[in-house]
Amino acid sequence: MKTRCQWCSDDPIYIDYHDTEWGVPLHDNLRLFEMLILEGAQAGLSWITVLKKRPAYRELFHNFAVEKVAAMTDNELEKILLNPAIIRNRLKVYSARRNAIAALKIIEEYGSLNAYFWSWVDHKPIINHWKNLSEIPSTNELSDRISKDLKKRGLNFVGSTIIYAYLQSTGIVDDHTVDCFVRTEKD
Repeated sequence: MKTRCQWCSDDPIYIDYHDTEWGVPLHDNLRLFEMLILEGAQAGLSWITVLKKRPAYRELFHNFAVEKVAAMTDNELEKILLNPAIIRNRLKVYSARRNAIAALKIIEEYGSLNAYFWSWVDHKPIINHWKNLSEIPSTNELSDRISKDLKKRGLNFVGSTIIYAYLQSTGIVDDHTVDCFVRTEKD
């Protein structure tokens, strides 16, 4: 039997996410933007809720093409709010467009979201050596700094806790516990 991080439940969607995505260095700009929006949508909810709704998010938000999300109209966003396949929180839905507009400015400045986010860690993942779930922080100095910078750039739903989860989900920070079979670096 494979040993996984303690947070991973026995739900097949969660297992697949843990085994194939979480903590794996992500460099694809569409997926980096997708995770930014989904992590914000998760605020106050369980991650499994978001994972189960991810296919609908991809469909309704143009597969997270930043330019297309930035161009969404109020009418499109209002229509999305009626769809029970996503988290129907007005602030979260509208933040997707707001964050896409701000992300376009980041892309213009850095060339890509990949260049922006990975520049914070000198383009190398931070690999932690946690023995158990209780050691893993919900924020750190890096997530504080990135959160502050993103807010300054006009993004919302990017608090330090959300950004730390984002860093974990995109593999910028590898927080797989030392006994997890997915772990990048074996101790």
